[in-house]
Amino acid sequence: MELKIEIKRFLDTLDRSPRTVSTYKNALEQFVYAVGEEDVELNTETYTSFLATLKSKSPSSQRVYTTAVKKFYAFCKAGNMDELKAAPPPHAKQGKRIVNFNREAVEKVIAYCSALNGSLEALRDHAFVLTLVDTGLRISEACSLKRSDIDWLEARVIIIGKGDKQAVIRFSNRSVEALNAYLHARSVVDPNSRTPLGSQPVFARHDIRASKKIRPITAGGMWKAIKIRIVESGVERSAVRIHDFRHYFVTLTYLAKHDLKLSQVLARHESISTTNRYAHFGSEADAAYDEIFNKDTGKDAE
Repeated sequence: MELKIEIKRFLDTLDRSPRTVSTYKNALEQFVYAVGEEDVELNTETYTSFLATLKSKSPSSQRVYTTAVKKFYAFCKAGNMDELKAAPPPHAKQGKRIVNFNREAVEKVIAYCSALNGSLEALRDHAFVLTLVDTGLRISEACSLKRSDIDWLEARVIIIGKGDKQAVIRFSNRSVEALNAYLHARSVVDPNSRTPLGSQPVFARHDIRASKKIRPITAGGMWKAIKIRIVESGVERSAVRIHDFRHYFVTLTYLAKHDLKLSQVLARHESISTTNRYAHFGSEADAAYDEIFNKDTGKDAE
């Protein structure tokens, strides 16, 4: 969907005062900022992402902004309006939720993407998925990487993440190998770009509109590509969310060491309580339950 075009059409149809139209325009600009403008699906997930950006605004502004976006959804005949109405307001505080995701589905997608080869798109998606699951990078962070950002000798990169904080991100051997294979294959295209090699994006577009130039790919465009790979892997599209790859990363770090503090550092969580949402994986309670209910008595039932 060409989001900005649809927003203009929506605003042009409003029979409201210039002030109200201006307010709706500001609200929808905030929406575009929150969810991106390329290949965006108007669903409950993107609406919830938008709500998260409104927490600093006053309750009255929040009401106006959410009303504007709901009306835009209705104009586009998109999303489930009952679900949108049920979404918690941005000022409502929720308790910490236990992390729950379909690990089997995620691992099936990882296995499929790990075997991708041949075209630039295949090599890119292969490298991108391994980068997400082995570094814990958020999709926007991965899409923002420049080639010169990566210290190839140390297999790491220093990024500025959430809260404008610097963090060290480490790359696994397999993710480095996949990145090198992708960037080597891309070398036939790179010379066509006027952008210096070090300033070029690590992950680029390779669609027809990108031509033979190196253009950065947005988080929305990359997620669209990964959704195609999810379906190709035989996994139900709704079974895997983009953040599940990060959930997978944090889960593996915790299961390997059962050290919440270490997982907090690797995941770059500001609070240990966020990391604690993963503590139920492989917990002592699981082992105790198994011992109580699944132990082999060694005797045949009489």
